[in-house]
Amino acid sequence: MSRKKNKQNKLHVKKGDTVALTKAITSAKGQPSREKGYQSRVLMVFPEKQRVLVEGVNVRTHHEKPSQENQQGGRVNKEASIHVSNVMVVDPTTDEPTRIGRKQVEENGKTRWVRYSKKSGELIDK
Repeated sequence: MSRKKNKQNKLHVKKGDTVALTKAITSAKGQPSREKGYQSRVLMVFPEKQRVLVEGVNVRTHHEKPSQENQQGGRVNKEASIHVSNVMVVDPTTDEPTRIGRKQVEENGKTRWVRYSKKSGELIDK
């Protein structure tokens, strides 16, 4: 049964997670920029578009006009977003990519949802 009221898009990654690529990401010129298995940190998450910004992955050259802050202008390398299905969260105990599950944990009489590793069963959200 689908949700009726709270149609919030939940992703398996959060800002600051260490993720591994499940596919090689190609650059604008067609060469692979990062290989499968490359591990890096998530900089930003866009749940409505189902995309993530990963540090050092899918780097594009952006041409900037001269401005007050950057009077020279020029070319700046920036990361572009990739689809969330191309990354997996890295298990903190084994340093290997793992699938993510969600379960409720009770602490101080209150319950909250946490993410855990399907491989080792360890909690990712402390």
